[in-house]
Amino acid sequence: MDALFSSFVSSTSAFSSQNLPIISLHSPKPNSAAHSLISSVRIEDKPSSSSTTTTTGPTTVKTTPTSPPRRPNSSSSSSSSSSSSSLVRPRRHNPPTLPGALFTALDDIINNFIDPPLRPSVDPKHVLSDNFAPVIDELPPTKCLIEKGRLPSCLDGAYIRNGPNPQFLPRGPYHLFDGDGMLHCLRISHSGKSATLTSRYVHTYKYDTERRAGHPLIPNVFSGFNGLTASAARGALSAARIFAGHFNPANGFGLANTSLAFFGDHLYALGESDLPYEVRVTSSGDIQTVGRKDFDGKLFMSMTAHPKLDPDTGETFAFRYGPVPPFLTYFRFDRSGEKQPDVPIFSMTSPSFLHDFAITKKYAIFTEIQIGMKPMEMIGGGSPVGSDPSKVSRVGVIPRYAKDESEMRWFEVPGFNIVHAINAWDEDDAVVMVAPNILSVEHTMERMELVHGLVEKLRIDLNTGIVSRHPMSASNLDFAVINPAFVGKKNKYVYAAVGDPMPKISGVVKLDVSSGRERRECEVARRMYGPGCYGGEPFFVAKENPVEEDDGYLVSYVHDERSGESRFLVMDAKSPQLQIVASVKLPRRVPYGFHGLFVRESDLQKQL
Repeated sequence: MDALFSSFVSSTSAFSSQNLPIISLHSPKPNSAAHSLISSVRIEDKPSSSSTTTTTGPTTVKTTPTSPPRRPNSSSSSSSSSSSSSLVRPRRHNPPTLPGALFTALDDIINNFIDPPLRPSVDPKHVLSDNFAPVIDELPPTKCLIEKGRLPSCLDGAYIRNGPNPQFLPRGPYHLFDGDGMLHCLRISHSGKSATLTSRYVHTYKYDTERRAGHPLIPNVFSGFNGLTASAARGALSAARIFAGHFNPANGFGLANTSLAFFGDHLYALGESDLPYEVRVTSSGDIQTVGRKDFDGKLFMSMTAHPKLDPDTGETFAFRYGPVPPFLTYFRFDRSGEKQPDVPIFSMTSPSFLHDFAITKKYAIFTEIQIGMKPMEMIGGGSPVGSDPSKVSRVGVIPRYAKDESEMRWFEVPGFNIVHAINAWDEDDAVVMVAPNILSVEHTMERMELVHGLVEKLRIDLNTGIVSRHPMSASNLDFAVINPAFVGKKNKYVYAAVGDPMPKISGVVKLDVSSGRERRECEVARRMYGPGCYGGEPFFVAKENPVEEDDGYLVSYVHDERSGESRFLVMDAKSPQLQIVASVKLPRRVPYGFHGLFVRESDLQKQL
């Protein structure tokens, strides 16, 4: 989606020059004053004020009050890294110029009069309520309390979760996807005996440029271009700022706020609106942004936030998409991270939202869904991206080592709209893909609480062209993962987040998607976080010497909205109840985000 909006921003400018001792709190009502928590963008988190007894399953745990969190740049923090370079640096703002002051005034006029945030989906008081509110500052490496159990030694490494965290209070419309990327990294070491949390912004060109200026310069890609008048006004203002030298779009204006990937011995923060940003986790657990990477000039404009790493060959497969032909371009990286030539796909005849895809050992699989560019919607003040109920969804299958699109085959699959793919594999002369099908796709951007993700198994017979579909679970599921060792191969188990409703995640379920269980509920295990407690996408980490596919652990950050406390959970993936084997109390709140990644200690050493 970012890529569609980013290209639109560019063209407009040129034309008009995110058993555990969780402390439950009372959740605010949707229309209550709690939705004014936009103020929490610039205040510290509230500490727990009294002892609280909580339950998660059969175990009851009593927790004690915690002291107020210290500010990350406090010199009295003994748990922070001793290195002065790891402390939060004060923002250095350039003195305002007369053109800069004029542009800021014009921006306020646009945000307050031409395009005020009238819809809940772009109203920052609504969008940034509860734990969607950003944290106030970066957090240098800070020791954490392992309050329950013991962290397994296979978790030595770093769990990193990406998500939006706007560095400035939104001055106009703001969508959930618009925030600057922030990485929340839990560094685990000494055979699970030590845990350190760090929260750092990805230093994108957009983030650094606006940080120096002291205010936003680049319009929000998801909320800034609804309607012709707003688009023309913001496009003209952006063009004026470009001509004044306030920012250079050639350096990118993406957020790097969606996911992470580790390939070619390098770690990247990803967002679809820009090139990857290489980041590095230091031995102390700090995070450094190395820089924007174009792979020796071979990667153009942008890349998917969901590349696929083949665990057997070490290759990484990816794509980009946009609003002008070719609407889809497929490519791959070899084992060393060297980018291979592009394969443009001209048989995709209209711009479609292509957030994710899947690979098998033989093929790459793409979906052309009912969400795409709809410029005519802007006439009525709508978004240039929306759903088209008259469009028939298609699934494209191409050999994964194709040099051109001559062998690309498209199959019509009505009503099949996926945002995230889970896995795919080859089966005789067929391909099989498992993914959540998004029902009520028209609400994907505006009313996410009405979206239901129905996990389906899709099978395409490549000889006959017959497509069969089977639901795997009736629950509202998304943000699903598998054992990474089974990417592109037939797997049995899927671990998915439970929407309650989306985008909040109230728990995690384990599905058995093996053959023989179609047409019935495939859920085999479930863990709910408790009243007022919400998590995010789980991630599967295998044990050192796994024997079976589910020999490992699920990890995730979980937040209690009533106490304001966040924790890192470790669940036994093999347990029928996804039993919690360890929890780490985090030194401060971790906002809800998007996708995460676990990087083993051996891989971290490769990028130091």
